[in-house]
Amino acid sequence: KYMNNKLLSLIQPTELLEMYQNDEVVIVDASNGKNAKLNYVEKHIDNAVFVDLNYQLAKVNDNLANGGRHPLPKIDRFAKTLKEIGISKNSHVVIYDDKCGANAAARFWWMLKSIGHEKVQVLNGGIQEAEKIGLKMSNKVQKNKIVEDYEFTNWELPIVKIDEVEENPMKQNSLIIDVRENIRYRGEMEPIDLIAGHIPNSINIPFSTNLDSTGMFLPLNELKLKYLNLFSNREIKDLIVHCGSGVTACHTILALDYVGFEIPKLYVGSWSEWSRNNKKVITEK
Repeated sequence: KYMNNKLLSLIQPTELLEMYQNDEVVIVDASNGKNAKLNYVEKHIDNAVFVDLNYQLAKVNDNLANGGRHPLPKIDRFAKTLKEIGISKNSHVVIYDDKCGANAAARFWWMLKSIGHEKVQVLNGGIQEAEKIGLKMSNKVQKNKIVEDYEFTNWELPIVKIDEVEENPMKQNSLIIDVRENIRYRGEMEPIDLIAGHIPNSINIPFSTNLDSTGMFLPLNELKLKYLNLFSNREIKDLIVHCGSGVTACHTILALDYVGFEIPKLYVGSWSEWSRNNKKVITEK
């Protein structure tokens, strides 16, 4: 659970099984998608509360050129969300989703880490693995705990805006990682945004390569070696991670934190913002 006295960013289902009835543990279902709330009502880990990516973990606006599809909510709105779902500064938060932890669970983890919350972990394998190992499932909507206001003033983890991303390739020892699927990076398909392609000088390391064939994160040492090999011939001082809308990028940031690397910069607007701002686009066919 700990490495160098630091709580690991991933928790294994068997570990949660041992502690999930602890009063300080708050389990959060961050599944995203058209039927996510309905699926939560039908089946979720017992005692889990639901958080909505579009309405609680982002401030979606009509102009996607300004912040992309999932810009961060205002600080006071996020503080209100935490109180609404029963999270206090003492809570041990365990987050899962229905994408093996690869979607909004990682985004919520990043947001909590970014306000200085230390006791937060993502459930390895998501709800699928939890059910497989015998964690109790329920269709009873959990009543949220009554907690005090959660006070904080700003996002503490590094964030970059579109102008800095544009300037980044001109800097020495910089690297931009695009975690989308390779077919989207190469510009051969774009199922969500208006334009296909990738940001100039970015490299593609799909977030899915953090996982094995069953949807579990690679073993810690194997995952660490993967990134050590990537960084071995580079003296990187400025690392930026992005995806389509600032959600799955957090999956790779979580992976890097899990194996002991410093948390890199997140480009929240990601491709959904970049591609709508007449920025240079690269395609490879």
